[in-house]
Amino acid sequence: MDTIIWILTLLSSFAMMEFVAWFTHKYIMHGPLWVLHKDHHKKNHHSWFERNDAFFLIYAIISMVFVYLYIYQSFWFGLPIGIGIFLYGLTYFLVHDIFIHQRFKIFRKTNNRYARGIRRAHKIHHKKIHKEDGECFGMLWVPRKYFK
Repeated sequence: MDTIIWILTLLSSFAMMEFVAWFTHKYIMHGPLWVLHKDHHKKNHHSWFERNDAFFLIYAIISMVFVYLYIYQSFWFGLPIGIGIFLYGLTYFLVHDIFIHQRFKIFRKTNNRYARGIRRAHKIHHKKIHKEDGECFGMLWVPRKYFK
C-alpha cells in the first residue's frame, strides 16, 4: 500500500506542476518577475543563456528542499514530491527548450499532430512580446483548436 501511495504522490506532484507552471507563467513571469522572463519573448542578447533560465533554478531548489525534508526531517512525502517536481522539470526542458525552442538541435523532424499543436500554440503565445496578456497553455494541455 505504501508503494501505491508513493507512486500516486509522485504522479500527483507531476500533474500539479502543470498548474503551477501555468500560474507562475501567467501571474509571476508576466507580472513581478517580467524582468527575468522578457528575454525569453524578445531576445536582445547574444548569449545562449537567458535570464529566464533562473526559473529552472528556482524549481530545482524547491525540488531539492523536498528531498532534503525527506532525508533529514523524515518527511515521507518529500521524496515522491521532489522527484515529481524534478520529472516535470525534465519533461518541460525536453518539450519546451529542446523540442519547441531547439536550444539543442534534436527532435527537429518530429512532425505528428500533437507536436504540431504544441508548436503552434507556443508560437501564438510568443507573438506577444510584452508583459501584458501572458496567457499560456500547459506543456501537456493544449486546446484542441491547435491540433489541425
